[in-house]
Formats: sequence, C-alpha cells, structure tokens
Amino acid sequence: MNKAQIFILSFFFFSINCFNSSFAQQAILPTRWTKAAQDAAVPFPEYPRPQLQRSDWLSLNGKWDYLGGKDAADASDPAKPVFFGDKTEKIRVPYCPESLLSGIQRKQEINMWYRRSFEIPSDWKNKQVIIHFDAVAHHAALFVNGHKVGAHAGNYDAFSFNITPFLTTGKNTLVVAAKDLNDGRVPSGKSGPRGDYAFCSGIWQSVWLEPVNKTHIDNIRLLPDLTNSRLKVLVKTEGGGKVAAVALDGSKVVSQAESVTDTYFYLPIKDPKLWSPDKPFLYDLKISLTNAQGEITDEVKSYFGMRDIKLGKVNGVTRPLINGKFIMQLGLLDQGYWPDGVLTAPTEEALKFDIEFTKNAGFNLIRKHMKTEPQRFYYWADKLGLLVWQDMPAIWYQNEDTLKTRKEFRKELKAVIDEHYNSPSIITWVPFNENWGAFDVKNITNWVKQYDPSRLVNGNSGFNNNPPYQEAYGDPKNGDYVDTHIYIGPYGASEPEEHRAASLGEFGGVGLFVRGHMWPVANNAYAYEPTKARLTEKYVFLLDEVEQLMKYKGLSVAVYTQTTDVEHEINGVLTYDRAVEKMEIEQVKAVNEAVIKESYKMSQ
Repeated sequence: MNKAQIFILSFFFFSINCFNSSFAQQAILPTRWTKAAQDAAVPFPEYPRPQLQRSDWLSLNGKWDYLGGKDAADASDPAKPVFFGDKTEKIRVPYCPESLLSGIQRKQEINMWYRRSFEIPSDWKNKQVIIHFDAVAHHAALFVNGHKVGAHAGNYDAFSFNITPFLTTGKNTLVVAAKDLNDGRVPSGKSGPRGDYAFCSGIWQSVWLEPVNKTHIDNIRLLPDLTNSRLKVLVKTEGGGKVAAVALDGSKVVSQAESVTDTYFYLPIKDPKLWSPDKPFLYDLKISLTNAQGEITDEVKSYFGMRDIKLGKVNGVTRPLINGKFIMQLGLLDQGYWPDGVLTAPTEEALKFDIEFTKNAGFNLIRKHMKTEPQRFYYWADKLGLLVWQDMPAIWYQNEDTLKTRKEFRKELKAVIDEHYNSPSIITWVPFNENWGAFDVKNITNWVKQYDPSRLVNGNSGFNNNPPYQEAYGDPKNGDYVDTHIYIGPYGASEPEEHRAASLGEFGGVGLFVRGHMWPVANNAYAYEPTKARLTEKYVFLLDEVEQLMKYKGLSVAVYTQTTDVEHEINGVLTYDRAVEKMEIEQVKAVNEAVIKESYKMSQ
C-alpha cells in the first residue's frame, strides 16, 4: 500500500469516526432549550434549594471526566477510586449519561465514574464545606483527594457530606462512583425495566458546594396551622444554639419568635393571607442561629404558604377542601420526561415552562407521575399556584427478596416525603399507581397518613387497573380518595364514600399525530383524532362530561393524560419537544375555568 492509499484510507476511517461521533450527539428531537443547555458552561446556575437558601455557594455542574460503558470498573461501594488516566470521556453534569445533553448518550449505564477538580474560594477559609448531591441513581460513593467520604443509596432524594477534613490548599479532586443496576428492585418509576421509557442512571440533578460554620442549620420543617393562625416550625442544627425566626410580607415583619434548636415552636400569623391556586401568596421567612456567646453562626432564607387541605362535606358529599372550600382539582398527568435530558429538564426556563403552560391552560393541578423533580420545580409550583399530587416512583420486583426490596421502597418513600414536606403546592401523596409494584398498600397508606397528617393520601391511584404480570392488589379501602383510571372516560369514574372523596386519577389519553415532532418509534394512544380542531372539540366534550360528574355524581378530581407526548405516547396536550400545542389552548382554558368556577358555587 503506497502513501497515497494509506492517506486516503486513514482519512476514510477518520471521517467515519467523526461521523459516528457527530451522529452520537445528534439530537433525535431537540427542544428550544437544547442548544442553550449544550452551550452553558454551568448548567442550572440558579441556587438549587429555595426553601433553605444561603448567599454563598459554588455550583459543580458542567464538564466532568467520565468512565462508563460495558468495560467500566465495578462502582458498587468501592474502597478506593478508579484510575482515570489521561484520556477520558467528558460528561455534562447534571444530565444522565443516557441523555443527549450529557454528551455520552448510551442506552444504559451500570457502572459510572465521575471526576472533577476544583479550588475552594479564598473567603471560605475556616468554614466547613458541604457537598450536596440533589439526586444520583442509585448507589453513590464519594472520594475527595483519594479518601472515601461516604456513600448513599436512593434515586430521588438529595444527600450531602461534610468534606472539610479531606480538603487541601489549592486543587482538590472529587471522584464519584455510581452504580445503577436498574433491575427494578429499587424505586425507579417509568425508568425501570418494566417502565416505558429511556433509562436514567448516575448523576441527574445538581451538584454543589456550600460553606457553613461548625454550628449551622441542617434542615427546617414548616407546617401551616390555619385553625390557630400560626406556622409550626422545627429547625434542626449541627452544634445546637438558639434560633430566631422572622416571617415577612414583603418588607413588613408579620411575626417573630425565638426557640432552642431541634424543638417545635410557633410563629403567630394574624389574619393570614391564604395560599391557593387563585392567589398563591407566599410569606418570606428568615431564620438565624446564634451560639452560646450570642454570635450569629448561620442565616438562611425560606418561604411558606398558609393553606390546609382536608376532607369535608359539601351538601352532604365528601370532598377535598382547600382552606375550607371545595375547589375542583382539574389537572394534567405530568411525567417530566425530555427528549434531550430524559429525567432532567434542559434548563431552568424549560423546567418552569411546563408549569407555566399548565397554569396558562386553565388547569390548577399537576399530578407528578412516577418521578420527583428538583426543588426548584416545586418552588415554581408554589410561586405560580399549582396544586401538586406527588407520586412515589414504582418498584417493579417487590415480590422478590422482599426483606430487601420492600425495605428500600419504604426508606425512599420516607425520604421523598421529608425532602418535599415544606412545599405548600403538594397536597396529596400517591404511594402506588395502578398496582405497579404494589404491596401492603393498606398499611403503607395508613403510615403515610400518620407520618404526614397535614396532607391527603391516595393509596393506590387507579386501583381498577393492573399490569399483566401481577394480580391487582386492588382498592385498599382506606386513605382519602377512591380513585379509578378510565380511558378514555370519564364515565365509570369513582363515586364518593362516607370517608373518601372521588377521584378520576387518569382519563383522556387522546392522541394526535404531529409529523416532525414525534419520537422515532411506533407511536400510540388510547384513542385518536385527526386534527387539532377535532382534538380540541373532544377535550371540551370530555370536560363537559367531567362537569356533570362533579355536579351530580360527587367527582372532585380529574387528571387528564397528559401534559406532553412522551416517547411512544402521543396523547399530550403538547408534543414531546414542547414545540406544538396540539389543542386550541384558549378553548381548553375556557372550559377548564368554567368547570372550576362551577365548583366554587358548590361551597357557597
């Protein structure tokens, strides 16, 4: 072979490799935010935790070194970090490696290794440095400068470590080992092996650093008490001390109180402004911590909404009451999947978009289905005024190795409740959906109700449905809702009982093909309409029927499937890329608002 032939052949293979690399990063279905996410040096630069906010912090989002794929070293609680070498892939955190936005985009990763170097800012001297991981699937171990700091298991809850003892002056190196078998033996929702959609492994929410003093606030717990016009507060700390809390309406001080740490106390809120979907008023909250010498060692900002959610009778019918009044809960099933980010929205603007769209279309409820979101999602729901039903992501093989799998489900369920306890928008917990991974439903429903009596509990939404591989657990006959799923519905929906309100936890699911905006798989829906106009007419007709059920059959909740198309499902109000509104939204808004307005009259 002569030099010319060698050159041509080399160029050929180079071109093929470049093509394959380019093809691997080709967006199958880009969103309007894809490019901004790819171009961002630091994705999600916003402070990640609005209900416990400090002014000083450092995001670690962005490019990390990455080792993964079928030949990656076992990442199952390793004793030491893997050797990276000089040549590694780059991954964009916090997008999972299965996503386009990660820059990796492989079908399923099991063993994942991440490496990132950083320097501690000079003004953090003499501070304790906390590293926060907002979500990693599923087993994670952290090394700092070669020393193992700790480990965590869980797909959906945030965790943190104090890394101060392991830091050095100048450059520091983090290594994160993540292992996700994604075998359905831990909660994994629609991302599991019997789920419908793309896998999501590894780091999929923000990673960030925060400096604190040795004596600092760890966590807060807020509970509005409308009956007694007060806010119940618990401040958990590291190192003890004295707590001072101030509630504000803008710049006006509404209330203030002092207490010791790790003890419940109350902030009186005279004539409280109530939080509701129509008027989502939020009070600001400032909490400070002082030591025995009277020095302020920590200050955080937060917020709260004064609202309650209870069952009560309206004209003899059991209904959910928000601030003592019946409001028809009319919502969308929101699965929170993205064609470019999988479980992670591409940007903050995108994360907010789905909530704003739902609100602007006249809905007052989101059922967050089979996943959780970053804290900022719930902040926007709190701020904009949308009620949230929060599902627990399903486990899939709950009947295998039950001592281990069921324990893991219970642990992660508690962690999800703890993490999102303070958001006024969340009014209902949903432990199980359609018998998926269901076990001990009656007892778990009772436990959730006892653990968080301030909210309603829907133990098994759509208990009338079940997956083909297991027998239906069925109606637990407890909790606060009797809930069926009817496709396309709505007739056949549950009717209220003496101690449970009636919910239509899913209905609709009517599809529309939109060429150029569908995931490249066989697409489907529960029913179809040929045009945007016809689909709009169908939705209006379904809502007219929902109104009849609300007025004359006691229905209190109706959740339409769904906010967006998701991969093979084309029954969204929006296409999967959020580019096309598949219905005439002004007509959707008008009928939604009309039905909700009729519900107001029923409490008069």
